Amino acid sequence: MAERVIPLVVERPAGRPVAVPAQPQPADGRLVDTLERPLRDLRISVTDRCNFRCSYCMPKEVFDKDYPYLPHAALLSFEEITRVARQFAAHGVRKIRLTGGEPLLRKNIEILIEQLAALRTVDGAPLDLTLTTNGSLLARKARALKDAGLHRVTVSLDGLDDAVFRTMNDVDFPVADVLAGIDAAQAAGLGLIKINMVVKRGTNDHEILPMARHFRGTGHVLRFIEYMDVGATNGWRMDEVLPSVEVIARIHAQLPLVPLEPAAPGETAQRWAYADGGGEVGVISSVTQAFCGDCNRARLSTEGQLYLCLFASQGHDLRSLIRGGASDDQLAGAIAAIWQGRADRYSQLRGQLQPDTGGGQRRVEMSYIGG
Repeated sequence: MAERVIPLVVERPAGRPVAVPAQPQPADGRLVDTLERPLRDLRISVTDRCNFRCSYCMPKEVFDKDYPYLPHAALLSFEEITRVARQFAAHGVRKIRLTGGEPLLRKNIEILIEQLAALRTVDGAPLDLTLTTNGSLLARKARALKDAGLHRVTVSLDGLDDAVFRTMNDVDFPVADVLAGIDAAQAAGLGLIKINMVVKRGTNDHEILPMARHFRGTGHVLRFIEYMDVGATNGWRMDEVLPSVEVIARIHAQLPLVPLEPAAPGETAQRWAYADGGGEVGVISSVTQAFCGDCNRARLSTEGQLYLCLFASQGHDLRSLIRGGASDDQLAGAIAAIWQGRADRYSQLRGQLQPDTGGGQRRVEMSYIGG
């Protein structure tokens, strides 16, 4: 078995300088990259902090009490985030997902949700406004989030067994409190609720069937995510990846499944329905079955760096442009130029690339730009 190496320093590389093109692409919702992929989905990280220490995302060995989080002044303000989001909507974005870290740790996040809920797509429709959370604060925040204009939530939950869950989050947080948050979100009308389970072979894969049985028939959508090689701190190994085909096989053997069509272009999850009508499950196979070909997502970090791939090593510095006095037209033009130059397809090329070894530039951490 390969030795696990976890770096004790997390670097945040400076973003690439962003230039304003002399003749920018019109903001008409028809922006595409070099592989003809449109821009439809924006993930916005609102904080680099989290109250969990999941080993696959923010291992305690690195993110300890002395870890240097970003100072508040470095974060984009709610008004700055909304301004950027408005330009993305003009270029065709239809969905915004707020992430972290843990986004509910960002003070007064309801104000940001209100501002984003007022934005419209190029067709005049409201944006699909969602949020991904570990669920720890959801019970107390669900009603306020809904009242502010949030449409849906996705809750990360890596097992139902309390001992397994406490081990996975590594801060001894009880699973009952997350389940209470899911119930509160449902009561508040934050549906369709999605439940994301990161599966690590030998750690929590025995929780696949209990999770499937628990959420079957609830109206929630359970999704199983292959343990990914994001960043450089989680000690990722291929032998800890349980391929999604095995996940589906385990469920199908006990609870028969039938395949479903994708819900939308660029959908990351392969969907399956219970044959008896008990709902659906999904699998996100970012390691074994690359879905780069129709990826339509951009990611904005909490300090205003625009990333074009979850596995990127460097972003584009929109914050300097925003705080340097750029007009809305200039900001929109810069975003268009960045997307038009995009050729990222890491998952398709994974087998041909050298892994992060400590030399050169490491990939950005998931806790920094969200999942």
